[in-house]
Amino acid sequence: MVVRPVLLYGAKCWPIKKSQVQRMKVAEMRVIRWICDHKTLDKIKNEVIRSKIGVAPIDDKMREARLR
Repeated sequence: MVVRPVLLYGAKCWPIKKSQVQRMKVAEMRVIRWICDHKTLDKIKNEVIRSKIGVAPIDDKMREARLR
């Protein structure tokens, strides 16, 4: 995915708040749903879509980037 590196650019040194993490989750899921051609009205849970395409949540990736 090309979107994730753009969202995480500089995440190592950001003082991140919970509201910012939530916004990043929403933005990533919008892109993932768009790629999979699922609408929010389809009522498919985010976890199901993530497991289908094998993508980890963005907050886990942010945590990994900080720990490096």
